[in-house]
Amino acid sequence: MPEPDPCATSKNAATSHARKRHTAVSGSTAVSQHTAGPRRSVLAAAAATTIVLGLAVHFLLTGAAAGLLADALYTVLVYLALAFVATRLRRTRAAAAALALSAAVELFQLSGLPERLGQAFPASRLLLGTTFSTLDLLAYAAGAAAALVADAAISRQARTWGRSQLE
Repeated sequence: MPEPDPCATSKNAATSHARKRHTAVSGSTAVSQHTAGPRRSVLAAAAATTIVLGLAVHFLLTGAAAGLLADALYTVLVYLALAFVATRLRRTRAAAAALALSAAVELFQLSGLPERLGQAFPASRLLLGTTFSTLDLLAYAAGAAAALVADAAISRQARTWGRSQLE
């Protein structure tokens, strides 16, 4: 029986160590390539659920609270889309980018163009809104924070479940 090649064993150990180091450095906030596929499935399911919830809130509920909840869900959806497309993006950066994009859309409403587009194409109101409100900015911040916390909790639970399956 041939003896194992010490160089090959050393090389495998180095590769394993590099993989562990990458996961340790980025595991809590970014996603390794190994888990990107399953993560994308979860993100897609969460996005579909968020769309259904957002439409239900928009069409079935009334009042200021409903509008703020819909705005928060808008930012959650932006977060999920960013995380789906850029799987290596850190969660905190995805949350900040989702908040920034949502705020940019809100500030765009100051131009009046989204309101005019909404008159010509009513469906555009769901994407761009029509009128500026500073309260919407707070709802976006709440949505980004909720998405960040939920994503971290789900990822932590998935890692725990994955370790228990290996034992």
